[in-house]
Amino acid sequence: MKKTEGIKVLVIHGPNLNLLGKRDRAKYGLVTMQEINDVLRKLAGELGVQVEFFQSNHEGAIIDFLQEDTSRNADGVLVNPGALVRYAYCFRQALIDLNKPVVEVHMSDINRTGVNQKVNVLDDVRVGQVTGQKEGSYYEGLKKLVQYIEEHRSCAT
Repeated sequence: MKKTEGIKVLVIHGPNLNLLGKRDRAKYGLVTMQEINDVLRKLAGELGVQVEFFQSNHEGAIIDFLQEDTSRNADGVLVNPGALVRYAYCFRQALIDLNKPVVEVHMSDINRTGVNQKVNVLDDVRVGQVTGQKEGSYYEGLKKLVQYIEEHRSCAT
């Protein structure tokens, strides 16, 4: 049995990420969310893991998704929370309640852009973070999350 066999990762895109490819191309590039999902699906296949995608512009919808039974059965979460990372304490609590490893990704360097640059509600929730690599942040984030899950699976056996 492969270490990655049976691993399921939730990929969550937060607010405004449905507009990738149309919004601030200097910061986010030309790639669309669907194109990112397509590459993630291919990469997941190479890694031997399953991925499930979700996007919403609403914090409550993301929380509802995290509370579904199928989500609770996942092994980890790859999330680009967008601006939710600055203020979304309910979203933070939903991730804590899910009790799965979380890798946070951002296409831009969030430590140098936007408001409340010192606030990140996921600082003590996530097991990793990848920022500033445009769509590459997602791909590196998935690899980092799968590696974390594999390492902790082998520790438990």
